[in-house]
Amino acid sequence: MAKVIGPFRKSSHSGAESNCVEVAPTHGNGRAVRDSKRQDGPLLIVSREGWQAFLGQFASAHGAGQVVSPGSW
Repeated sequence: MAKVIGPFRKSSHSGAESNCVEVAPTHGNGRAVRDSKRQDGPLLIVSREGWQAFLGQFASAHGAGQVVSPGSW
């Protein structure tokens, strides 16, 4: 299992309802994703390639012009 190596971050677009996920970096430039309401709950571990593919699909679906690289935040 990949080890989380940085802090979890919540989207700045998260509203007051707290219905969101948090993301943290892992070894190998992957990401760990968790439910913000269940911080001790299970983690979804995503590889670097999987995270890049997710960001690309998200940007494409939402009309974003540029995808942020995984290591830039």
